[in-house]
Amino acid sequence: MTFEERVQAMIDHGFTERQAGFLTTVMLHAGVCLGRQYCAYAGIVRGQKVHDFFRDLVANNHVSVYSRAHRKTHLYHVHAKTLYRAIGEPNNRHRRPVPLSRAIERLMVLDGVLADRRHRWLATEREKIAHFTRVTRLSRSELPHISFGVQPDETVRYFAEKLPIGIDPDGRRHVFIYLVTRRLPIDFRVFLHRYGNLLRTLPAWTVRVLVPPHLIGAVALHEAAARDELAMPLPPATVDELRWYFEQRRDAAADPAIVADLRFQRASAMFGAPRFRVLYRMWRRYGNRMLDATTSPVTADALARRTGQVDCHVLAHTYQHLSALVSTS
Repeated sequence: MTFEERVQAMIDHGFTERQAGFLTTVMLHAGVCLGRQYCAYAGIVRGQKVHDFFRDLVANNHVSVYSRAHRKTHLYHVHAKTLYRAIGEPNNRHRRPVPLSRAIERLMVLDGVLADRRHRWLATEREKIAHFTRVTRLSRSELPHISFGVQPDETVRYFAEKLPIGIDPDGRRHVFIYLVTRRLPIDFRVFLHRYGNLLRTLPAWTVRVLVPPHLIGAVALHEAAARDELAMPLPPATVDELRWYFEQRRDAAADPAIVADLRFQRASAMFGAPRFRVLYRMWRRYGNRMLDATTSPVTADALARRTGQVDCHVLAHTYQHLSALVSTS
């Protein structure tokens, strides 16, 4: 279903057009929302209409209220299967309740989507797979994914971060949202490695890093990580040494003599930076193709030409008042 078809299905359930558009956006991208977010979407001020809208949603058992959120703020969870079925997502994970800290992270993502109505946003794994196998030369197995288990019981999750991906009206530029949830950019480096293959195939892209105000100190660290991973390809000779070092490091648990080797010790000191520690994790999971990709100049060239961009965007709203569980580290 297209977004417009989903909105029409919600209108057929008795909602106004703006109510239907808002609820569809919430169900696809977050599953949770605040009253102020409906005001932003509808372009209205908080008042009786907003009160009546959420009162009726609660009364009809379409939404529930997080009882552990701040007592002066109602955090709503849209869970009704009839509504998710109407938009073609009866088994969407957003129907399931999540811990309050995770719900607040989803509010941040929703704020990022609501702040940019210009783009068409891909929300589901199915939509993303269909879109990128159509507009790129990549096969399904080459898209960002995580594998769990081993054959024949292996499970593969594509676009496992479940973050929205925006498409410009002309279809040329793609916007990849990333949400900062901690100060150090270790997870961000993993994200960039996982999506690197896709970024290298697109004509224009933006990685939009959403930063909640209480983590504004993380901006410089994430910008530096992006420069490491996207703008500084490694020389082939360095990658050859990395491959040797990673193999030795992997085998060191079974052969302690490896650690005493002078070459290993030099490599350990040379490759002790966060960039290489994360790359080792990715190599263990995905193999040598992750190392080979680090020599590619494609993303560095895209950044130089501005067809590739990394945009750290500090969110306009605060979230710490909602729960003491919001991380500041």
